Amino acid sequence: MSTPLTPNRRRFLQGVAAAGTATALFPSPRNVFANESPNSRPVFATIGLRNQGWAITSKSFKFADFAALADVDSNVLGANVEKVQKNQGKKPDSYKDYRKILDRKDIDAVMIATPDHWHTKISVEAMYAGKDVYCEKPLTLTIAEGKLIEKVVKETGRVFQVGTMQRSESNQRFLQAVALIKHGRIGTVKKVTCGINGMEASPVIPVAPVPSELDWDLWLGPAPKVEYRALPEMRKGYGGGVPLYSNCHYAFRNWHEYAGGKLTDWGAHHVDIACWALGASDTGPSKISPLEFTLPVEHKDGYPVVNDQYNAATKFKLRVDMPNDVEMIITSEGDNGILFEGTEGRFFVNRGKIVGKPVEDLKDNPLPDGAIEEVYGGKVSANHTANFIEAMESRKQPISDVWSHNRMLEICHLSNIAMRLGRDLNWDPNKREIVGDPQANSFLARENRKGYEINM
Repeated sequence: MSTPLTPNRRRFLQGVAAAGTATALFPSPRNVFANESPNSRPVFATIGLRNQGWAITSKSFKFADFAALADVDSNVLGANVEKVQKNQGKKPDSYKDYRKILDRKDIDAVMIATPDHWHTKISVEAMYAGKDVYCEKPLTLTIAEGKLIEKVVKETGRVFQVGTMQRSESNQRFLQAVALIKHGRIGTVKKVTCGINGMEASPVIPVAPVPSELDWDLWLGPAPKVEYRALPEMRKGYGGGVPLYSNCHYAFRNWHEYAGGKLTDWGAHHVDIACWALGASDTGPSKISPLEFTLPVEHKDGYPVVNDQYNAATKFKLRVDMPNDVEMIITSEGDNGILFEGTEGRFFVNRGKIVGKPVEDLKDNPLPDGAIEEVYGGKVSANHTANFIEAMESRKQPISDVWSHNRMLEICHLSNIAMRLGRDLNWDPNKREIVGDPQANSFLARENRKGYEINM
């Protein structure tokens, strides 16, 4: 039976809006949150808790209660249970197996911050379990996984936010950049350069004993079964407390088996903003050309010939032929950020600044009132989680929807395939397949390890 929006929930949503959140909220004719707690806040759970998992959880305390956490590393799980309890005053339940979270009817949504190779399986199963989903970027390990997630979002009607938070945060610099482009402040865009930094190669990493706190088989999950590898030196700073060189934890981004290197790490942020500004969020490139690149180990037929060193590209310069004759360059050189160049000027934007003559000209010739809101689709949310919760209530897709994310992520995935095979790729953005290259097309999907298939 339908349940109307309660007065407490209405006050909560008004409070979210007052904090600077997004678009006008249209209360649902039914209660969309499973748990009717006294203050009617949505109930969340986080799956995968190191680094970004804690980051997205901690940004959400203002808007949601956390009933449960899951991680395959007992030390990580225990430490985050304590932090969540300290912040919200109530201890969340803890699990090694994420499926126990999906079985719970009191949880409205899950936040997923596992390594990339787990994203699709958990996301799909969460949606079928009736949960809305916030999943960290990059959303998928392959292009085929993106298509599957789109299908399930459409089938289930779940709300799905991807963690490309530059769309909501960074003091609206990226929203201003998109608005500058859309209002013609650099004329016709001719070129956009995404600087996403490179990676360091690794020494040979030997087989090592699996840490007692880690369920290694469960960490691998859908990925091939391999031995745990690590060197004794520990990582310091962000992501610290784990081996600097390993095939696990923070270092997973350096391996094809679990991620896509910098292309799907920082690329998932900056290529996203570039495509949004270009109006290419529902289409794609026609060609990907690997102009310069370095793979840290030898590859044969696109696969590394050794399994004891990082294998994702360390340096690269790729050209992407975008619609309307726009050239996109993705490079590991230069500043991290996006350079837009047009017939009437250029400017640069990253998380710390937005600079260039078109930006300086705003002092005397500001953007029209509401230009930022027009880009965002309403008043800009307090943060990316607030936008997600607003979408949960309105039952509309949030600012980082799966369709626009997958379209831009296809560029990043194709770039990796082009480097692994060492050749240009022609892409059909309508059929979403590589043209005339069966070998390259074979890289668009991967089979999950037996026992870790997606439960449909």
